Amino acid sequence: MNLRSGTLRIRTPEGIIFSLQLAGPVTRFLAWAIDLACLMVASSVLGSTLEALQLLNIDVARALMILAFFVVQIGYGIAAEWLWRGQTIGKRLLHLRVVDMHGLRLHPSQIVIRNLLRFVDSLPVFYLVGGLFCLFSRKAQRLGDLAANTIVVRTPRMEEPDLDQLLRGKFNSLLEHAHLAARLRQRVSPQEARLAVQALLRREDLDPSARVELFEDLAAYFKGIVSFPQEASDGIAAEQYVRNVVDVLYRNKK
Repeated sequence: MNLRSGTLRIRTPEGIIFSLQLAGPVTRFLAWAIDLACLMVASSVLGSTLEALQLLNIDVARALMILAFFVVQIGYGIAAEWLWRGQTIGKRLLHLRVVDMHGLRLHPSQIVIRNLLRFVDSLPVFYLVGGLFCLFSRKAQRLGDLAANTIVVRTPRMEEPDLDQLLRGKFNSLLEHAHLAARLRQRVSPQEARLAVQALLRREDLDPSARVELFEDLAAYFKGIVSFPQEASDGIAAEQYVRNVVDVLYRNKK
């Protein structure tokens, strides 16, 4: 891996290189500030709801408020980053995303670890510990990112590549299953889509054996994300399957 000018360059074993633009401390702080505002609103609403319990038992009400505050603070980040594939409200608004160090999909354990360590990163105030780690880390990682092996990257809007040179008018069997195609578009991250496109664009530069291995791995990976019926992939080479996936992701968004 190469790191230069805020960009993380990752080379796959098959020789494909793709770049991830790292998010800096300032942008991450702004995203956290937006999330903090959302949490304050949620906590205020929850506190008002639990105030009624003080009429019955003030100690129980206080205990529930402390527990609810902890659940909201931790659960918000875990739930949002799981449902939105590495994004919270603040990150979505500022076009940031949490990804694995290799640029791929997050594992649930990574999401839990990085969010559990938020309390340490936030010490003593205003994320001072996390900010210092992020400022001096080569990959702009806070303590939670280091423990979870994650990074935060920018996700600018991707321009659609010229796919005519890749697809050549071939029939796409995946489009026969519209609901599964829509699920595939929902579950595949921009980084994964970009990696598939780059593999197709650079396929002629690969050794034949590496080319076969790369597309077999990519096809197996996408099949694991969404399982299409067997007739949709029977007799289709791995490279063509990846072409069909890219076609679904970029050209058929209705």
